Amino acid sequence: MTTPSDSSRAALLSAFGCYVMWGFMPLLFMGQHAVGFDALEILAHRALWAVAVASLLVFLAGQGGQVRAALTNPKTLGWLTASTLLIGINWGVYVWATTHEATLEASLGYYINPLLNMVVGLWLFREKIDRWGWIAIGLAAVGVLFQALALGRPPWISLILAFSFASYGVIRKRVPIDAQAGLLIECLLLVPFGLAWVVWLQHTGAGVAFDSPVNTAWALLNGPATVLPLALFAWSARRLPLSTIGFIQFLAPTLQFAVGVWAGEALTPLRVVSFAFIWGGAGVFAAAALLRHRAARRALKDSLPA
Repeated sequence: MTTPSDSSRAALLSAFGCYVMWGFMPLLFMGQHAVGFDALEILAHRALWAVAVASLLVFLAGQGGQVRAALTNPKTLGWLTASTLLIGINWGVYVWATTHEATLEASLGYYINPLLNMVVGLWLFREKIDRWGWIAIGLAAVGVLFQALALGRPPWISLILAFSFASYGVIRKRVPIDAQAGLLIECLLLVPFGLAWVVWLQHTGAGVAFDSPVNTAWALLNGPATVLPLALFAWSARRLPLSTIGFIQFLAPTLQFAVGVWAGEALTPLRVVSFAFIWGGAGVFAAAALLRHRAARRALKDSLPA
């Protein structure tokens, strides 16, 4: 019999697992790039093989009915088409960044994302931002400014990743479908483009995925690497407080940052200052989330009869 503590521990491990996978994702794309894959070929195989894994998870979860209902509902399918476009942009920019020595800039985007979500919540859902939230957003904004000074241009990769993923989250929040079923439909919508590109590459001799068993293994890894972290996240997010998720979510960009440094990307003093402000904003965000959670628990405890 599973106890509540066992369930919480499993949810915590699942959350850590998904963010660790996302954090080390650049190594997968760097490894493929090292054996000849370009960003578009990686993206095509990511869409192609994710379908197989997503289909298996949907089958195991018994969510086939959700998929069929969504495919026959024009409004739902329209929203998922929009989310597919956004996640396609997000995947494409991220793969390009990690294969072109821009992993540090990519990690900045995922530090910004939870802070951007607060602004989106204020704008679209009339959610309130407290003083600590504004401080976190302000620190992040200063960090982005320093990043632009360090790069000599706006940090487009960071901004595109943050805005595309935040917009994706808004759309998926509005669509009444589970994460795994929705991801399967998004992959199904991307498959024609991925398949067409893979066929074209093989026809012209420019593809490398089937040149050797090792390259084929690299290509196939894109399926589970894309789907499994999302499945773990979806499972753990239903069972953990948002404050806990708020802490753990910064693990992924921190690991991405470490991978970028390990790969030898330039870490100038100005970029260090930029990330210091970003880390400050992330720390304030996480600490405020913890304080709100503790206050809510105290209020609930005080409201219970003695």
